[in-house]
Amino acid sequence: MLRTSAAFDDIDFARVHAYLSRESYWAAGIPPETLERALRHSICCSGFVDGAGQVAFARAVTDHATFAYLADVFVLPEHQGRGYGRAIVEALMDDPRLQGLRRWHLVTRDMQPLYAKLGFEPLAQPERHMQMHDPDVYRRGSAT
Repeated sequence: MLRTSAAFDDIDFARVHAYLSRESYWAAGIPPETLERALRHSICCSGFVDGAGQVAFARAVTDHATFAYLADVFVLPEHQGRGYGRAIVEALMDDPRLQGLRRWHLVTRDMQPLYAKLGFEPLAQPERHMQMHDPDVYRRGSAT
């Protein structure tokens, strides 16, 4: 069973950084200082399994009133397939600080089926959305 916590001090920073910087496709190479700053300015949710420590993580970048961007969701590979991904996102979305938001947004390469079960849907008007994206910023060392 997954136990969740929104307490910042409960985050196993070394484990989260190791996964995001070495195993994720979206944050590969993120410097620890950059990640720490990102986490401190987000609402985070950690998932724990007795005897295994932190096995799941998710965060919301938000203004606490109208909008949240769901980011850095992961479950360690050896704990996948047990519903922990859905559980960590549901726990984060249930956080009292994230209620009444007009819009949630996320970007994913491969987990659309999971997020669809949680109410996410493809952009109705993708032509209205724009981005600035620099996927090599961490590798160049100019992220801090």
